[in-house]
Amino acid sequence: MEKSRTKPLVLMSHAVPEAWLAKLTDRYAVEMGPADTIGIPDSFLQGDNPAVGVITLLMDKVDGQILDKLPYLKVVCNFAAGVDNIDLGACTQRGLPVGNTPGVLTQATADLTMALILAAARRLPQAQEDARAGLWKNWAPAGWLGLELSNSTLGIVGMGRIGQAVARRAASFGMRILYNDSTPLPTAGLEFPASPVNLDTLLRESDIVTLHVPLTPGTRHMMDTETIGKMKPGAILVNVARGPVVDIQALTDALENGHLGGAALDVTEPEPFPPDHPLYRLPNCLIVPHIGSATERTRRKMAEICCENMLAGLEGRRLPFCANPDVYTIRQKQ
Repeated sequence: MEKSRTKPLVLMSHAVPEAWLAKLTDRYAVEMGPADTIGIPDSFLQGDNPAVGVITLLMDKVDGQILDKLPYLKVVCNFAAGVDNIDLGACTQRGLPVGNTPGVLTQATADLTMALILAAARRLPQAQEDARAGLWKNWAPAGWLGLELSNSTLGIVGMGRIGQAVARRAASFGMRILYNDSTPLPTAGLEFPASPVNLDTLLRESDIVTLHVPLTPGTRHMMDTETIGKMKPGAILVNVARGPVVDIQALTDALENGHLGGAALDVTEPEPFPPDHPLYRLPNCLIVPHIGSATERTRRKMAEICCENMLAGLEGRRLPFCANPDVYTIRQKQ
């Protein structure tokens, strides 16, 4: 690591367009890692790294061992809304505020959710592959029949910002909406018709189930053999939350034995998903590479929020978006 820098050093674990970090590079030296690796680069963790801040991606594990190798850190910023990759307790113990980017990716992720719902319901991947394979011989009245969204039931597990944005979109398609959340929405002034139900009811009655919960010990593998078995035969499962929310083997079994009609995944366990996994061979399973927030506007805004969080933390101000606000209480007591 260079010792002759004139500006304090901030690490960006993986390369992004330099223009996205313009607010930061005016005042700090920014060193980026390679774009195509997983985790914080080993080169950042060697020797006496003088970095005062680090921006991480959602697949970068940040725990006590990593933090010990970056002893001068003042701020950790996650280029994501979720922070399940970061040991918040270890950061808080060290007095490090952790920034994230909530809210900004709501609309983009809801758009993708509806795209996945439509693609799975109308069997678009299978229809495209059959057309390419020369199986499109004529207009077949009984060919490639899918699910019509109007008057179908959508079950939304997790009714936060993204879940509500999906509900608004689904309502415009004429879908009946059920949802499961620890905190039911107020019925007065609700923009869309939606009924709170327990999880078993939602799974039993929904034609499509879409997942929008954070990854916690309670939600890890919440969709396993038992819960998937409770879903309506022929139903579709959509996951745009976090990969480990779904037990991949249980999902594979349910698709192979015909219990589920289809699945659409923006997230998997592990990520990246191995290209030889059996799910890729199933025509009723659509997998995309975690692109929920992948629009130019949203990704640039996420970078801007990371810069704002980083600048605030390095200047001793409270982070605009802080995932461990208890850190400020601890600081006051010290």
